[in-house]
Amino acid sequence: MRPSEVFEGARREGRSTLTEPESREILKNYKIPLVEGVVVKTFEEADAFAERVGYPLVIKVVSRDITHKTDVGGVVLDIKGESELKLKMRQIILNVRDKVSDAAIGGIFVQRMVQGGTEVIVGGKEDPTFGKVLLFGMGGIYTEVLKDTSFRVVPISRRDAIEMIEETKAYQMLKGLRGKKAADIDALADVLVKVSKLLEESIEVKELDLNPVFAMPDGAVAVDARIVFE
Repeated sequence: MRPSEVFEGARREGRSTLTEPESREILKNYKIPLVEGVVVKTFEEADAFAERVGYPLVIKVVSRDITHKTDVGGVVLDIKGESELKLKMRQIILNVRDKVSDAAIGGIFVQRMVQGGTEVIVGGKEDPTFGKVLLFGMGGIYTEVLKDTSFRVVPISRRDAIEMIEETKAYQMLKGLRGKKAADIDALADVLVKVSKLLEESIEVKELDLNPVFAMPDGAVAVDARIVFE
């Protein structure tokens, strides 16, 4: 699906934030690496996906009315088997109905759970002075606590991307600590350059978060995405 079609569909519903599956459609157009996942409506569809990719899995509610899924119990991690998958799919819907009773639920997003690697954030926003700005730093639960980030005005070069990574404390972890394998810095730089291009070319995008991106010894992959547009 073309980005213009994704944005137009959301606009017709009066929204300025894309759902995660919609955000992934935008990212795919820029070949940004994403963990494998699928939107399902039934347990049978989820089970078929699990048989193909294996466990553990992550499930997330898909709703145009919910931006912060974790706050409403809309995310379950580390599902290890078929019976647990069936139980947690029911539970996640009950959680959301309890917290946001009138939310429109469009399905459940099921994805392979990424294990290992270092969690980082890659993001961007519209700055009133500088225009589109790209962000990189520690990801996951550490983003707000450590505030370990670097910034550049887009577009950026590959050299800029490497410098952004090296400027952060996260770089020490990415190089490998206490026997842990070093992350693939080149793959991470590729993600930064591709996100920079997305921000530069997609005038609709006002804010973008890929958090976390898992930096692995043999690549980098985004496991969660959020896009705010105008």
